[in-house]
Formats: sequence, C-alpha cells, structure tokens
Amino acid sequence: MAWSIVEVARMSGVSSRALRHYDEIGLLPPAHIGANGYRYYEQAELLRLQQILLLRELGVGLAEIAKILDNQRDPVQALRAHHQRLLAERDRLAALAETVARTIDQLHAEGDGAMPRINRPENLFEGFDPSAYEDEARQRWPEEYERSRRFTDSLTPQDTERLQREMTAAMIRMAELMAAGEPVDSAAVQAEIDAAYHGVCRFWTPDAAAFKGLGRMYVEDERFKANYDRIADGLAEFYRDAMAWYADTRLS
Repeated sequence: MAWSIVEVARMSGVSSRALRHYDEIGLLPPAHIGANGYRYYEQAELLRLQQILLLRELGVGLAEIAKILDNQRDPVQALRAHHQRLLAERDRLAALAETVARTIDQLHAEGDGAMPRINRPENLFEGFDPSAYEDEARQRWPEEYERSRRFTDSLTPQDTERLQREMTAAMIRMAELMAAGEPVDSAAVQAEIDAAYHGVCRFWTPDAAAFKGLGRMYVEDERFKANYDRIADGLAEFYRDAMAWYADTRLS
C-alpha cells in the first residue's frame, strides 16, 4: 500500500513542504512518484520518517540523522536504541518537571509582593544535564572549552555546590532588581554584571564582543532562556541588555 504526500503529511504532522525538503536532501526519498507528479510513500518510508522524527525530538540535526539511518543495518535494533533514549529523556523531563513544580511552590506569592527566598537553591537545577552542552561548546570555542574544562576538573564537589549556590543567588538578586524597576545601567545592576563577568573569567576571558554574544545567547538559545525565565519572565533579556551595557562601557 502507498500513501500520497498529502496523506503522509496529515497522518504525521510533517508539512508537505518539509517532506519535499527531506526528499531533496536525500533524507527521505519517496517510494515512487506518480504520473500526477505526487510523491508516494510505502511502509518502509513511513518507518524511516518515524525514526527521523524520533531523532529530531532527541535534538539530532538532519545531517547527523542521515548518517545514522544510512549506517543502520537492523531497523528493529535501531528502534530499540531509540526507545531507550526516549525512556531516558522521559525520566530527565520528569525530573525537570518536578524541579519547576517545586520552584513554583517556593516562589508562590505570600501576598506582600516580595519574592520569597529559595531555601535550597541547588534544587533549581536538579534534572539539568550540563553534558548536553559540552560537545557544542567544544566545537564552537575549543580553546575556551579546554581552559574551562581544566578549571572545572580542579573543583571539588563542595566547590561545585558553592559555585552553583552563588550563581543561583546572583540570578535571584537580578530578578529582584528587575522586578524593582532598576534600569540595566544602574549601579546595582552593573555591580551584579561585573561580578558575573569576573565569574566567567574563572573559566575563560571574554572580550566586549564575546561578552555581548554570551548575553545574546542567553536569549536566543532556548535552553539558556528557559533556565533564566524559570527564575523570572524576561530575566534572560534583562541579563542580555545589562551585559551589553557593561561590554560597551567597561570592556570596549
């Protein structure tokens, strides 16, 4: 049995445009093209599309997906591997959901408009996997990555916990300044950014452009933005703008 591109788009939720793109890049060729010019897909293509979507959900890029699928020999074994990765991701997301729920409870308004203090700030980051960023950092900033790795390797578990607490406390202070209406160029905000800059310098030393780029990444990379916005909506943008001011006035 064969299904048209329109039928596959409807059943999978993948647009016809995306399916045509997958064909053009050799990722998902149709089983055949009909006399009417429509692409038609059979069971093998649907199974391949399922694997493409599974790997996309796991954050794998299209080029890497093509390599994975072209090199696999046993579709059932491949699906078992994908299944294990999905179960691991489910457990990770469950831990994140529990972390966010706990944070909501701790930050619940008490009626006076003040932001309650976090009793155990390290709990804000339970379920996050820093290793998810390591390959990307190694590729984008190899020298800075190596310097950072050497520094982090030298830390004891107590040092790591202390740094985590410091970072969490700094994010909460910035959220309180933002809630109080402090502008990004105020002395209080810039004092926090100065401390943040010197904290980054323990790992690597950014120049003005790099520090501004780091601030933009807090907003443009949804993973970082989510971490900041779990503390307060708009906090990532507040950091970005404050870091840009600091870079222009202190690092240029």
